[in-house]
Amino acid sequence: MLSCSDDASRVPIATFPIDAQGKPTRGVLPEESTLALAPDRFDYSPITDRPKLTWPDKARVAFWVAPNIEHYEYTPLSRPSQPDIPAYTRNDYGNRIGFWRMLEVMQENNMRGCACLNLGVLEHFPEIKEAMIAADWRYMAHGVYNTRPIYDLGIEQERQYWADFIDTVKRHTGKRVLGRLGGGGGYTVNTDDLMAEAGCLYHTSWIIDDQPLPIKVKGGQKFIYVPYSGQTNDVGALMMNIEAAAFAQMIRDQFDTLYREGAESGRVMCLSLHPFMMGRPGAAKHLDAVLKYILGHDGVWATTADEIAEYYVANHYDTYMDYLKQKRAS
Repeated sequence: MLSCSDDASRVPIATFPIDAQGKPTRGVLPEESTLALAPDRFDYSPITDRPKLTWPDKARVAFWVAPNIEHYEYTPLSRPSQPDIPAYTRNDYGNRIGFWRMLEVMQENNMRGCACLNLGVLEHFPEIKEAMIAADWRYMAHGVYNTRPIYDLGIEQERQYWADFIDTVKRHTGKRVLGRLGGGGGYTVNTDDLMAEAGCLYHTSWIIDDQPLPIKVKGGQKFIYVPYSGQTNDVGALMMNIEAAAFAQMIRDQFDTLYREGAESGRVMCLSLHPFMMGRPGAAKHLDAVLKYILGHDGVWATTADEIAEYYVANHYDTYMDYLKQKRAS
């Protein structure tokens, strides 16, 4: 079973220069600072200026559901003598009750999930694993547990992390991990490069666009961003005590805009769910209603993040890169 070491080397944090008296110089960044580095992963392009994006069967919107299937440790490594009972039990409710309620709604609407998966779930909850396999879900990396982020991993440690994660999911489910959501699992400055090196295709954590975009990686592999969502995310809404009915209307409103815009160039809509939130008794019926609303429209490709990435890389990646070359040259 993959585990994260608690003695991983930490990326150094840059300090500000000091004057002759040993006091920090204010208002001036050091020449080399991890705090000052831009990610340099994307070229900027306004959505009004890009090549037209088309989806299978001329769909306007590629719609995918991202159930966050997680486990929160009772005594995390970072504070082994301080159990976080509220967080542990909240997530445990999702695995005991909420997942099954949410799964039933999704199956009734013929909607597969692309799970943002804590790896430990596969061993701790075999019933959930078997249910996801039976429903033909796909799997994105989302950390070992939500309480063990990878921020402190060095390059070789993270390289091994990816090898172990991919192998473990394949062994348990028969499916190949192609993508990742950071979230509780976190990420490092090397994550995109090491994912691409390991044969993955996409990372969803950037949340910067309504269309997939190429991500620059050191090895030059074809690697992209697939749109996830901070807006249509049940944790962001329901944990702020927004009523489930109001959240459902937010989902409809977002879909309506993307569907209208998708007539000109394809869009992606992600519905991000957590069993301990959208699987609550008062929320699940609203999930059923929004799925029926979205899937009741013509021109909606009900899919997974894996399939979006595979289709974009096969059909649009090269066209977009040619567009960027022409844009830089102009």
